[in-house]
Amino acid sequence: MYDIRWIRDNAALFDRGLTNRGADPLSSTLLALDDRRRAAIAEAQAAQERRNALSKEIGQAMAAKDQARADALKAEVAALKDKLSGFEAEEKAAVAELDTALAAIPNTPKDEVPVGADEHGNVVKSAFGTPKTFTFPARQHFEVGEELGMMDFEAATKMSGARFVVNKGAMARLERALGQFMLDLHTEEHGYTEVNPPLLVKDPAMFGTAQLPKFVDDQFRVAPDYWLIPTAEVPLTNLVREAITAEEELPMRLTALTPCFRAEAGSAGRDTRGMIRQHQFTKVELVSITTPEKSAEEHERMLACAEKVLQKLDLAYRVMTLCTGDMGFASQKTYDIEVWLPGQGMYREISSCSVCGDFQARRMNARYRPAGEKGTRFVHTLNGSGVATGRALVAVLENYQNEDGSVTVPSALLPYMGGITKIEKAA
Repeated sequence: MYDIRWIRDNAALFDRGLTNRGADPLSSTLLALDDRRRAAIAEAQAAQERRNALSKEIGQAMAAKDQARADALKAEVAALKDKLSGFEAEEKAAVAELDTALAAIPNTPKDEVPVGADEHGNVVKSAFGTPKTFTFPARQHFEVGEELGMMDFEAATKMSGARFVVNKGAMARLERALGQFMLDLHTEEHGYTEVNPPLLVKDPAMFGTAQLPKFVDDQFRVAPDYWLIPTAEVPLTNLVREAITAEEELPMRLTALTPCFRAEAGSAGRDTRGMIRQHQFTKVELVSITTPEKSAEEHERMLACAEKVLQKLDLAYRVMTLCTGDMGFASQKTYDIEVWLPGQGMYREISSCSVCGDFQARRMNARYRPAGEKGTRFVHTLNGSGVATGRALVAVLENYQNEDGSVTVPSALLPYMGGITKIEKAA
């Protein structure tokens, strides 16, 4: 969400950011709306000032017993009252139209973000490990899971339709182990505070993190007043909503393992088999609330925390700096971590870490009070996957598969598997 005053003072910069994202420049349109608002305010103020002056004149006329003049002045006051109501209505309408327009505009990319139209413009930042190869044809994760008899898409479809799965037995335990492992890593080694947030939120929370209004079709509404969370980013970030946080409490680092729900409205025909793109999935989310001066540093730190998950699982991956045309709506800069999947023979996204600046904070009115100052400033927010447990399960199945169809449990997960070192088909 933008401050129209900032757009007025930085119109060229604002338009360049939109152009780099592949959108049309909008400063002139927005400033015209703001001019309309300002004109209505000025007319209302002038009318109010005239009413105040007339009130004094009415008093003077009454004191002089000039009833005719007093009546004429009262008639003018009555007429001004009607005009004032019209000016106030015009101002209210202009504000609503301006706010609606501002809410639909994506964040401005940072200067260092590569300019590009889509994923083909993304740039490799770094890489870890060597993509795994096998002496036998590598199977995709759903082939591994189905052959083991522990991944059932058919049963899920009968209950819920497409893009759901039922994991059973050791497969279900492996997915749970991944989530527990990530939570322990982030809370014990990376300093994040674990949170168990609501899975249902209301409109203002979804607006605050920019899921609404633009991405309404990607969400699941539950009754008129509630939405299922698409990610724990929504409740975690909204913990500072309409609040003033002391600077000494920042950075605030939060993590949660939750189910997530996405309609995948724009993904028809994409990843229809398997667990890559589901309506319901689990994910470990990382959220940071910090000061403007520390947000860039916090972004790099968050990325390192997410990378550590894959390093400990010994999974090959690469980090991509997303270009302007591939970034999320609220992001100023985004890193994607893509894990190597031997069954697909390609890298696939498993984590996305974004810095949003004060974009979400303005929508939530989330501020902090700098030490020694009376005034407040908007916080900066960051979010990232640390990581998606369903996709981590996909990566483990494809990278740790054996020729006989079994799956070796990664050493980092052994403490969570109750003695299971290899997942095998029941005899």
